Amino acid sequence: MIHPHDPAPLNPAMAATDPPPVMEARRWLAGVIFPPERPLINISQAAPVESPPLGLRQALADAALNNPDAHLYGPVLGLPALRAEVAKQWSAAYGGTVLESQTAITQGCNQAFCAVMSTLAGKGDEVILPTPWYFNHKMWLDMQGVKTVPLAAGPGLIPEPEAAGALITDRTRAIVLVSPNNPGGVEYPSETLTAFRDLCRARGIALIVDETYRDFDSRSTRAHDLFTDPDWHDTLIQLYSFSKAYRLTGHRVGAVTASAARLFQIEKFLDTVAICPSQLGQIGALWGMQNLSQWLAGERAEILSRRAAMVAGFTALPDWKLLGCGAYFAYVEHPYPIASDALCKRLVSEAGLLMLPGTMFQPAGSEAGKRQIRIAFANVDQTGIAETFRRLAAFKG
Repeated sequence: MIHPHDPAPLNPAMAATDPPPVMEARRWLAGVIFPPERPLINISQAAPVESPPLGLRQALADAALNNPDAHLYGPVLGLPALRAEVAKQWSAAYGGTVLESQTAITQGCNQAFCAVMSTLAGKGDEVILPTPWYFNHKMWLDMQGVKTVPLAAGPGLIPEPEAAGALITDRTRAIVLVSPNNPGGVEYPSETLTAFRDLCRARGIALIVDETYRDFDSRSTRAHDLFTDPDWHDTLIQLYSFSKAYRLTGHRVGAVTASAARLFQIEKFLDTVAICPSQLGQIGALWGMQNLSQWLAGERAEILSRRAAMVAGFTALPDWKLLGCGAYFAYVEHPYPIASDALCKRLVSEAGLLMLPGTMFQPAGSEAGKRQIRIAFANVDQTGIAETFRRLAAFKG
């Protein structure tokens, strides 16, 4: 890739930050011709590609036409009605107490992470990220001059609190967990999250739990008991995205659940960066939370059926190793004697499959990353999943 020359000064931290992996992978498509009998199957990104359901679109249209406030600045921390709905539903879902004053709405979950991190860590501080990590988390830390400390996941891609404890220094500010995981797909056991909470509380650091994919967790019981602790807010910060649940990716709506004191600091960041979240997006998210529970249950059931198809498919590819599978992702180890980034480029031209290599989710030079691939299967139906496995079986590495 050729970068245009810019004679103006460049922040060294920005220059040292890797480019966005999804955009980088899309550039692999340039000049590749996909024959009609083998069209591209894009399993590189975990984002809904269909429009929101009709009722939600009608709510958006009605607000755009008839609600003058939908076009004005709103509260920096989000619409009170949406914050209250998040607090009510989180309290019910997790069996604890979450107050409206402990919720805030952001321009997507990535902004939620950036806002939270801006209150926790500055240049020279450290944050622990389990590997494989979500690359946008790593990118933001790099841009801010915050040192990312990798924590290699244990068996089943589950991070281990004891290993994390050995990495904590006087510069550590937080540990970040994503469950269900991106990119690994695994659902962290409740006891794992509790142990991390206890570790972080004992060491005086924050535990950030990104639950972007909570709506597609396969468990029938609640994923964790963190909010049942009446003092949860002294350690826990939870992140959430409305994008996946209600197909609102383009409207950019996310949420932070944290102490009111933390949100007071977060408000400074949000006011400086975006002033307020998208009004229409928040209206859509609120309508979705209040009206789409049955529809969302159907979406979850479909994702779980696709997950089952992925698990079954890899049983027929014994040379591949399924490391984790859940929510939107399968994370696998490939059998070929080449690095995963080179392999993924070949799979585009030779098999019509666009996937992301493990090198994008691991530290530079990681041997594990060279053997790993993330498959984002949520946008591929059963026929597409079957065709993906047919092409993988036919590929000659």
